[in-house]
Amino acid sequence: MKLRKGFVTYDTDGKQLMVAAGPAAKLFHGMVKSNTTAAFIVNCLKKDTTIDSIVSEMTSTYDVSEETARIDAEMIVGKLRSIGAIDE
Repeated sequence: MKLRKGFVTYDTDGKQLMVAAGPAAKLFHGMVKSNTTAAFIVNCLKKDTTIDSIVSEMTSTYDVSEETARIDAEMIVGKLRSIGAIDE
């Protein structure tokens, strides 16, 4: 899975914003403002990856348990799926 083409991220003032451009704008009209954890997960999704890989990257980067990382990763990926931002 990965971030669908056309979902573009911008980092500004320590926050990440994501918008849909081009054909992706037909799927989603709006802007996503991500906290640090969500931004990390979105950045992982810029290349083809899995939930397990995201969890592994989170636990090696942050002082977080695998259980907490998995809950966060699944929640964020689920929200991105709901707006059409994930290509399976």
